[in-house]
Amino acid sequence: MFNRVFLIVLDSLGIGSTDDAYKYNDEGANTLLHTIGDKYNLDVLEKLGLTKLIGKEEENTRGLYMRCNPQNTMKDSLNGHYEMMGAIMDKPYDLFPDGFPLELISKIQHAINREVIGNVKSDGIEIINDLAEMHIKTGAIIVYTSCDSVLQVAAHEDIISIDELYDICKTIRKVIDEEGYRIARVIARPFTGKAGDYQRTSKRKDFALDPPINVLDLLDRNKVNTITIGKISDMFNNKSINIKIKTTNNIDTMMKLIDFAKGNFSGLLFANFNDFDSLYGHRRDRDGYLKALEEFNYYLPIFIKNLKKDDLIIITSDHGCDPTFKGSDHTREMLPILIYSPIFKKGKMLNDRNTLADIGATILDNFNIKNNLGIGNSIFDELRKG
Repeated sequence: MFNRVFLIVLDSLGIGSTDDAYKYNDEGANTLLHTIGDKYNLDVLEKLGLTKLIGKEEENTRGLYMRCNPQNTMKDSLNGHYEMMGAIMDKPYDLFPDGFPLELISKIQHAINREVIGNVKSDGIEIINDLAEMHIKTGAIIVYTSCDSVLQVAAHEDIISIDELYDICKTIRKVIDEEGYRIARVIARPFTGKAGDYQRTSKRKDFALDPPINVLDLLDRNKVNTITIGKISDMFNNKSINIKIKTTNNIDTMMKLIDFAKGNFSGLLFANFNDFDSLYGHRRDRDGYLKALEEFNYYLPIFIKNLKKDDLIIITSDHGCDPTFKGSDHTREMLPILIYSPIFKKGKMLNDRNTLADIGATILDNFNIKNNLGIGNSIFDELRKG
């Protein structure tokens, strides 16, 4: 029915705590509601039904909109995106909230012939500010983790070149796998600057495990084009992706999204807007989060104006990260699903969905591909009603 499907992830835009949020100490979290408050300009997203999902009234909506309960247990980007693509892991990847085992760190130091400093759970900018001077003096790499299954390696570009940092991360990936740890991603985090003004650069690179079989694999097997923008390719380890586009920030992501809308392709375009999470959610910057949402809303009409009649957009999220909540971790929340095409005449709120995998099931249904992943119910019949 639709020649092009644009799946857009507003990273961390939760819309209220789930029934099981108590298991995560996240009761009361609501990223969208607490970010926008009563003064905001999200007129286009309002018309797509976003704010109705948190109880705000809006007339003359367009498209379909609904809330969704995530089924994965990890409330992180990797598992959120996996679930959208019809993959929920029975055994989640390993987490290290107290830092990595000293035995593993020792083996890493021996393999790369450099010392490791840090080895804690931390925000990236914070640990860089704390340890950059020691790193610069000694050449030791800064290692840290987060609420995700990641081992992140920070290094100043003047001390360790980009190529060497990537080689270090490849070696660490090999050590981790040989030692039997299930860590989803090793992430190179280069930075520049000087004391008081350190900045991470856009040369980040992920060294990930292969994902479980998912919608991208089924699309690729059936010769349906798959394009990713942002960090999507890293999370899926570049598997079953035909075109991979890297971006530097949300604005860059939107500009590339608009360029593709203006162009001619068929298949799935899968894009992630990461700044909401990394720059504002984790750092508990409510004002920055709201500004970024309004910025996305400002450019959204330009993107929509360039859609064709046989285009479909799906806007969703992967987890919550309430900038007004305690701590700095992700929050366990319900997630929005907004579906729009230029051929839709009116708006309709659908019942809550039980898994993000319904998105992947709908995409497969659209391209007439059998869903043998064992999860997800297509919304395609509702799309026909438009």
